[in-house]
Amino acid sequence: MMQTLRQDISYALRQMRLSPIFTLTAMLTLALGIGATTAIFSLIHTVMLKSLPVADPSTLFRVGAGNDCCVEGGPQDNWGMYSYQLYQRFKDAAPEFDQLAAFQAGRSQFSVRRSGTNQQAKPLRSEFVSGNYFATFGVSAFTGRTLTPADDQQSAPSAAMLSYRAWQQEYGADPRIIGSSFMLDGHPFTIVGITPPGFYGETLRSDPPQLFVPIQQEPLLLGKDSILKETNAWLRVIGRLHSGATIAGLDSRFTSILRQWLVTDFVTTDMKEYLPQIKAMLPKQNIKLISAGSGVGEMREGYADSLRILLSVCCLVLLIACANIANLLLARGAARSSQTSVRLALGASRKRLLRQSLTESVVLSLLGGAAGMLIAYLGVKVIVALAFHSAHFVPIDASPSLPILAFAFGLSLVTGLLFGAVPAWLNSRNNPAEALRGANRSTRDSSAMPQKILVVVQATLSIVLLAGAGLLTRSLQKMEHQDFGFEIDHRVSITVNTPFSSYSSDKLDATYRELQDRLSHIPGVEHAALALYTPFTDNWGEMIVRDGHGTPNVSEDQGSSWDHVSPGYLELMGEHILRGRSITEQDTAATQNIAVVDESFVRKFFKKGEEPIGTHFGLDKVQYSGTFEIVGVVRDANYTDPSGHWKRPLFFVPLAQHVHYNTPMMQMIDDRTHLIQSVVLQLRGSMTGVEPQVRRIFADVDPNLTIISIQTMQEQVANRLDQQRTVAQMTGLFGVLALILAAVGLYGVTAYMVERRTSEIGVRMALGANRISIVRLVLRGAFLQVLIGLMIGIPVSIGCARLIAAQLYQVKGWDPLTLAVAVTALGACALLASIVPALRAASINPVTALRIE
Repeated sequence: MMQTLRQDISYALRQMRLSPIFTLTAMLTLALGIGATTAIFSLIHTVMLKSLPVADPSTLFRVGAGNDCCVEGGPQDNWGMYSYQLYQRFKDAAPEFDQLAAFQAGRSQFSVRRSGTNQQAKPLRSEFVSGNYFATFGVSAFTGRTLTPADDQQSAPSAAMLSYRAWQQEYGADPRIIGSSFMLDGHPFTIVGITPPGFYGETLRSDPPQLFVPIQQEPLLLGKDSILKETNAWLRVIGRLHSGATIAGLDSRFTSILRQWLVTDFVTTDMKEYLPQIKAMLPKQNIKLISAGSGVGEMREGYADSLRILLSVCCLVLLIACANIANLLLARGAARSSQTSVRLALGASRKRLLRQSLTESVVLSLLGGAAGMLIAYLGVKVIVALAFHSAHFVPIDASPSLPILAFAFGLSLVTGLLFGAVPAWLNSRNNPAEALRGANRSTRDSSAMPQKILVVVQATLSIVLLAGAGLLTRSLQKMEHQDFGFEIDHRVSITVNTPFSSYSSDKLDATYRELQDRLSHIPGVEHAALALYTPFTDNWGEMIVRDGHGTPNVSEDQGSSWDHVSPGYLELMGEHILRGRSITEQDTAATQNIAVVDESFVRKFFKKGEEPIGTHFGLDKVQYSGTFEIVGVVRDANYTDPSGHWKRPLFFVPLAQHVHYNTPMMQMIDDRTHLIQSVVLQLRGSMTGVEPQVRRIFADVDPNLTIISIQTMQEQVANRLDQQRTVAQMTGLFGVLALILAAVGLYGVTAYMVERRTSEIGVRMALGANRISIVRLVLRGAFLQVLIGLMIGIPVSIGCARLIAAQLYQVKGWDPLTLAVAVTALGACALLASIVPALRAASINPVTALRIE
């Protein structure tokens, strides 16, 4: 058996060597198809299937599957984030867990500077974690030690752990870092260890944490803005089960603890007015434990649909490639039919010939798969670079792992069998007697129909791909050129690390005034404004309570986004006031708190025809319903999602005005939202020479206001569309590839048919047919196959468009323009592919053709 297999493989390699052009063409086609599919599977494996680089990930479980941090502070229904107090109750009530760790759901950013040096502070991404965080994941320090429960005490010396990448990139792998003191937002911390090279935290995401800080140090760093003792949901929880323990019954136990906490602790004395509503909502509040071997699936949930689309597209390209190779094999088999018939006449068994043909196909496919691994490696790098081009680091390794190699091998094997089975079977059906009569002179061609069917399949799949690529591209164009409600030309967005929470209101106001004034006087800068956040960078929201309208229903969506901005911000951003007035210099701390609301706010919280100007509203509680007076209505602007899937009402309040609440939580919210994260400049011309001056002014005004990024508003908007752009670009690329493969297939079949019908064409011409009629004859045969493919492909395209409807923006699945462009593109390629064989047929000399016959 092995001897026969070796002979078959040797024969296959010899045949490939004798047909180098065929072999290279087939290998390149397969490498593209297999490589693209393997690249997408590699990303799917990393993002959706791969376990965390930690000890025994199968014993890790996450407490709660929800991802709603609930910006209005109400119940989450499907819970997944918790307050610190609730985490402690879970920890005390779950002896099944060997360790139960908590960690910050979002990320913080602190200004970090090495003590005793004149180095400028660097903004480092940070994450608060419980003291048993590293023990829970079974992660040891690369050097130094990990954080321990002893570090997670408010009385303990302030300690932190640095990521391996930050140690390498920011501090040059200096071994003296261990034990050194660093200033985090002005507070001394000791770096006790470096995380291992492959550890990026519990969540796969771009720009993972660079610094890990004990949760108990949160009040030190955030001061009066601390939420450690509040009921805010800001922590996720993952635990490691004891050996032999199960999670049976833990769902109901944790849910019971949660519901009890909601009515005893969540609804504090200041929130008693919501107690009846909270009690009515208790049956909907649930916790479900899920496997956490692959960590928190933030990227998995955000990119799953896009990866599925790309995988489907790659599979279609691979099918087209298989059809192409099958056509090539059929043509080559027909050319070798005499040889096959002679071998059958000499006693070769059909089974052996079938196996030999299949072996040749599989060997060819495996070689194509090997070449495809290089394409897959480069493909992963390209896709990650496109999808996360604004990120500093994405912890996705393009190097092939064992699962990826196994997938590529299996895919190559299946591909070889897929495109080789039909040609092998047809070639083995030759009649040996025909070899003696001259099989090459027979007018009957058993491979013609399968080849035509394969061309129809290619045309069908190509039109589906082209239509899909067209829809995604048109959707992206509409997203990029939509009316956002604000201006993006000649605007520069500066993202800054928030000022220290220890700053007083007076110091903040003075710092902001000086910063805005000095930035406004930079040559080339027309205006400067400050904001808590700018479009697509953040979102703050609270529940709206209108004056005189009683307690809102927390089970309904009664929330709105809001932003603290300086005077002139709305004008700088080109946000037009429709009624009333804008925020001005006269809106100070000594005047009535005012707000400018958008049209969506008016539609949501006011009846049709009701006048909003002069009315009052507040946040969260009835007692604060008179806080803000509406003085203006601004045109709607998209601040949350350029894809249009999530749009919230929005209102703006002056940065100079403060609200003095009598509840700690509400006061914390007001204080925290005065810590700006953004500055916007309006330029007269280009950015040339502006950035160095901006950095100098920030350093002069307050060295602790570290700049995170400086980018144009066009770049800021474009960065939020990275995922959609990547999918559209990759789908378009694969669509073009499919078009080329279909054209090559059609050319091959048409050229083959012209060659096989040389004598017939000679007879037609001898009987009076002119060259135009011969060209028409060949083109009619070629376009008939394409037409059948279109008739099948267009309905399939419309059906498939429904599967990607969630990814489309203001584009319908049966968009006539997209379908027309796709049909035109396929028709043009079909014409180019068939016109050359048609012209060759028209140039046939009838005498020569008849003499050959």
